[in-house]
Amino acid sequence: MLSQYESKMQKAIESLMSEFSSIRAGRANPHILDKIRVEYYGTPTPMQQVANITVPEARTLMIQPWESSLIKEIEKAIMCSDLGVTPNNDGKCVILNFPELTEDRRKELAKDIKKKGENAKVVIRNVRRDANDALKKMNKASEISEDELKTNEDKVQKMTDKYVADIDKAIDEKTKEIMTV
Repeated sequence: MLSQYESKMQKAIESLMSEFSSIRAGRANPHILDKIRVEYYGTPTPMQQVANITVPEARTLMIQPWESSLIKEIEKAIMCSDLGVTPNNDGKCVILNFPELTEDRRKELAKDIKKKGENAKVVIRNVRRDANDALKKMNKASEISEDELKTNEDKVQKMTDKYVADIDKAIDEKTKEIMTV
């Protein structure tokens, strides 16, 4: 009965982790391109499906499209994104050079990380509320006893505490990664 709520909490954590992977920490990470779509024969297509993405150096990403005609579309998609990086091309591939993060930018990213983490905690708490509401309805309908209600509410609270702690840990790790020069 509680497993559906636990899986919702787990999805909130997974969503947060994927958001964190798209935040760059001074090093080039191919995952920052995960949300970028390239116009491919009239269809917005994920970058990974139209090109090979490699990291030749610590702060450089190289994007080699399967078709050379896609270079302009890839550059356009990157320019329209919020990466804050200007693409260069050599006719065969698009190269992204990531500048060293400034102290202000690091602090800004740390705030953004905290905000994303707080949003994930809100999702977890909403799942807890939904679970408790469902348990109370079952109790009212005499499907479960008062003791079962209390036991299950305790389980839901323990689950919530565990996932909130996981989020706090993830926030701390990502903030530390961002603030490390």
